[in-house]
Parts: sequence; structure tokens; C-alpha cells
Amino acid sequence: MHDAITAEKAGIPAAAIMTDAFVATADALARACGMPAYPYTVISHPIAPDDDDALRRKAAEAVARCVELLTQRFSAS
Repeated sequence: MHDAITAEKAGIPAAAIMTDAFVATADALARACGMPAYPYTVISHPIAPDDDDALRRKAAEAVARCVELLTQRFSAS
């Protein structure tokens, strides 16, 4: 989250991906970085025990959402 927000502040479009177990932490970090409404992609947790098919599904969903985030301009205001 920090890296994505830092890139955005530098004018570089970025997308962050979190598992749902880290949403509260991601939201807190976005607030601490001064961008409380910063959008990001969420995938289900955990990922470690997932088989290849499950990981591919999660990755495809994350990529689709990241494309949305990267092709619309985020405004911190």
C-alpha cells in the first residue's frame, strides 16, 4: 500500500493488492499516508494453501480490478 501511494504521489499510476485479512491494515496505512480513500484490489485470504487453479482465478480477478484502477484517474481530493 505504501509503495502504491508513494508512486501515486509522484504521478505514477499504481495498484495495490491485499488479501482480505489485511484490509484494516491497508485502510489504516492509506489514512496515515494522507490518502484515506485510496482504492486497491482485495483477494481472498489465505493464498498459501490454494492450488494452481484457485491461484489463477484469484490472479485473474486481481488483474481485472487492477486494470480498472490503473485506467481511471484517482483523485485524493
